[in-house]
Amino acid sequence: MTNKKWYKETLHEFIRVEYAIDNILFQDKTEHQDMILFENKTFGRMLALDGVIQTTQKDEPCYHEMLTHTPILSHGNVKNILIIGGGDGGIARECLKHKNINITMVELDSYVTDFSKKHLPTLSNGAFDNENLELIFQDGCNFVKQHNNKYDIIIVDSTDPIGVGEVLFTEEFYKDCKNCLTEGGILVSQQGVPMLQADEIINTKRRQKSHFADVRFYKTAVSTYFGGFMTLGWATDNTELHKTDLQTIQTRFEKSGLNNLQYYTPSEHIASFSLPQFILNILKKA
Repeated sequence: MTNKKWYKETLHEFIRVEYAIDNILFQDKTEHQDMILFENKTFGRMLALDGVIQTTQKDEPCYHEMLTHTPILSHGNVKNILIIGGGDGGIARECLKHKNINITMVELDSYVTDFSKKHLPTLSNGAFDNENLELIFQDGCNFVKQHNNKYDIIIVDSTDPIGVGEVLFTEEFYKDCKNCLTEGGILVSQQGVPMLQADEIINTKRRQKSHFADVRFYKTAVSTYFGGFMTLGWATDNTELHKTDLQTIQTRFEKSGLNNLQYYTPSEHIASFSLPQFILNILKKA
């Protein structure tokens, strides 16, 4: 074990998390990001960007399934979806499990997508070749500012609000997303681990509440996002959608033909909107 190589994550200043590296599959620095892909006996292939774990084969469904199916099944009549980011293809893969939905995906770095197709093919599972997916390589902030297209769901699958991902957490970006939503459309986004990143949900609620009638958060648990529950942002002008009852969600779930999921269930969908007290206390600060 003394000769074992370890990958140290650098997201939190006073916490060090390390993962054993069994084999480095790829390592490179692009124009936008410093990338490494390595194998770990517990989590399988692990992708890190700029010193932060982004996704692993083991726990990625906990994130991708909840960020996708929760808004789609709450809405109930989704025809068009916009994905901002999501270069690994996991969100696109889950969206395409629903029939008769057109998906536009806007990714900053084509290198990430090409890399994922080659080295993490199970994440996209052929999504990039699906005729119902339009893939655009462009800055997501500029896209929502410049386009008048309307979407029922916008899914922001971004890194944390540092570096290139920081602009996807601004009030201006949220306002532009609102303008790209259909009436009653939903904006969802990743909002970090509140036990260690409380400022993310505080700042997001402050920046969204002047633009959306209903701003809230729901939760999932991703093992490699250290610190407990991860929060996912929810913003819409339809104040009833998060209250969609279990029987309705169950019926939509069964009609959608979803199968072989690893995390999402209709019951978990309903439970995800019930937040522990410490998160509710954090949100009072917003």
